[in-house]
Amino acid sequence: MTAREEILSRIRAALPGEPAAVTVAYASIPRDYQKQGTLTHSECIDLFIDRLLDYDAQVVQLADDTEIASAIAKALHDASEDRLLLSPDLPEHWRPAGPELIVDVHLHTEALDRAQAVVTTCEIAIASTGTIILVHAGAQGRRITTLLPDHHICIVKRDQVSEIVPEAFRKLDSNSTTPITTISGPSATSDIEMTRIRGVHGPRRLTVILYG
Repeated sequence: MTAREEILSRIRAALPGEPAAVTVAYASIPRDYQKQGTLTHSECIDLFIDRLLDYDAQVVQLADDTEIASAIAKALHDASEDRLLLSPDLPEHWRPAGPELIVDVHLHTEALDRAQAVVTTCEIAIASTGTIILVHAGAQGRRITTLLPDHHICIVKRDQVSEIVPEAFRKLDSNSTTPITTISGPSATSDIEMTRIRGVHGPRRLTVILYG
């Protein structure tokens, strides 16, 4: 069977009327990869921080959420930013005093484009890859809000960090059809001469506030 025939066969199997073929094909996929991490939770957090720093992200560690507002304010001040985009679901006590707060209530692109930074929560994080996953519900905001501003401030609770990818995806809602966004450091790419350019597909700066 050629690659083209295999692809068309899968499409036909996925069409209504042939669910049994899809079920059989899915069940036949080998799953002999590592499914469970081996690190302690403390080691897992250390690995996550190490990956974030390696990706040039800034990491702010807090004991609890009472200092989140001040940590956000400091991250904005250090970046000389004063216009912050946020979801209406972001808790009031996490909102910093001082900067202009742009609350995203179905704002148009022009309004979103005024924001210099955005603050969101996350759904889950993966230590081994230094990845943060958003499902864009609640205080995670809409996907567009995490792509336009130059600076993404992401709030991550320590118990949201899993060691490896299979662990993390088991914790996601397997029945959800909501698109996810995966973030591994600031947006960056390199050209043929290996010149690294930031901000090509999203924020140039990523600040992770780790608490709990």
